[in-house]
This record gives sequence, structure tokens and C-alpha cells, in this order.
Amino acid sequence: MRISIASYSFHGLIRAGMMDIYGYLETCKFRYGLDAADIWNGTLGPDPSAYLHRDVLAKVRAALDERAMTVANYHADQVHAWEDDPERREAHRRMALEHLRAAEYLGAKTVRIDAGGRGQVWTPEQFDYIVARFQEYCARAADNGYRLGPESHWGPELVPDNMERLARAVNNPAFGVLIHLGHWDQSTPEEGDRRLAPYAMHTHVDQKTAEQRLEPAMRTLLAAGYAGYWGVEHHSARNEYAEVERQLAAVRRALKKIQTEG
Repeated sequence: MRISIASYSFHGLIRAGMMDIYGYLETCKFRYGLDAADIWNGTLGPDPSAYLHRDVLAKVRAALDERAMTVANYHADQVHAWEDDPERREAHRRMALEHLRAAEYLGAKTVRIDAGGRGQVWTPEQFDYIVARFQEYCARAADNGYRLGPESHWGPELVPDNMERLARAVNNPAFGVLIHLGHWDQSTPEEGDRRLAPYAMHTHVDQKTAEQRLEPAMRTLLAAGYAGYWGVEHHSARNEYAEVERQLAAVRRALKKIQTEG
């Protein structure tokens, strides 16, 4: 089964100093029996100038190799494409390229970088800039064998019309969407998932979806040809080992049912 656990699921433990990237990998491999990592950059440390250093990444890569683990997704916060201030936009672009180098070195299959913007609409200036950045990033992704794109995460990304329009404008097979299942504005969960399913490169399965509509959401993506990982993501920052185990069991159960019943 192609299942991963987003390392953000343990952000409470990470914040408390009770888990780091190595503890996360050990947890995924030996506590939950998974062969894929789903790395949120906050798990690597608080200071990108430190954790993006080649010596640090070499240790992470060695830890992955030792456990025979694949990086299903690398998701980088604080490098979203649009910021109102031009200097911050350029700083985000430079840091995004550093994260792409890290993701490539770690062998990530997909990379999530958010689009940015506030509210539910991109202005023409914002949209054109965001398209240009994703075209730049996706050209690099295509050359290096992975997919890249935003998540249905925050701001205008939560509106299916915007995400479809962005995908068409970027117009690169390496472009993909990390579908946080059911997490949409101006749409029902079912409609948002269905409309963006053709662009799905990775998923986040939150607790609400796991409890209320997991199997139909999975079938929607599978019907559109989705063959990526199902990424469990927990958000409460409490009792994380047990809560993640509960969501993981739901994903495993749903996948087994789908595989058995067709």
C-alpha cells in the first residue's frame, strides 16, 4: 500500500523537542511499518540556513537509505510564490530554489510549494507572477523527474476554479496539486476533490476525512488515475502517536476494502 505520514502530524512533539527528522523516520519505519517519508521542512529544524546545508542533508539521506525509505513528498512552508513586497517575493524565490535542491538530493517524488495570496481571488498581477514561478519550478522538476505544485491549503488555493485555472496556465506535465482531501472553499468537498483529481500528485488525509468520507474520496481520485501516496496528516498536536495510528488504520482499511471489492 502506498501510504505515508506527513511529518507535520507530529508538530506538537517537534515543538516540544521530543522528535526530530531521525525520530520521525524511525517512527514511520518501525512503529507504523511504512517505507515512505512525507517531509515537512519544519521537521528538519527551525533554521533553513542550517538544515539546508549539504552536510545535514547527507545525514538525512543516509538515514533514508539505511531504512530503505522513499520520500513521497517534500513540503516547504514560508517559500510561497506571492508576497506583496517585491523583496520578500525574491527572497522566497531564492529560498524555494534551495528547497528544490534539498528535495532533489533527498530523492523526493513530489514537492509542495504554496502559491500565496490572501482572500479567495488572485489579482492579474499575482496570478501572472505565480504562473511564472511555477513554470520555472516545474521546468526544473521535469528535468529531474519529480512533480511540483501547490496544495489546497490556504488563500485562493482553496477555490477549485483558481487551482484549475493555475494548472491550465502553467501547462507542464510536471505540475501537480497536493490535494488536502475535502479542504475547499466555494465548493463541496466532493466537487473540489473531483475537479482537481486529474492533477493530483499527492494527498493529505486529515482526521475529518478519515472519519466521514474516506472511501468515496479515495475512489474519486483513483477513478481519475491517481497512483500516488495517501498521506496521513494529523493536526491536533495532542496524543499524536495514537491519533496518527487511528487515521493510518482507517486509510489501510479503506484501501484494503477497495482492493478487495474493486
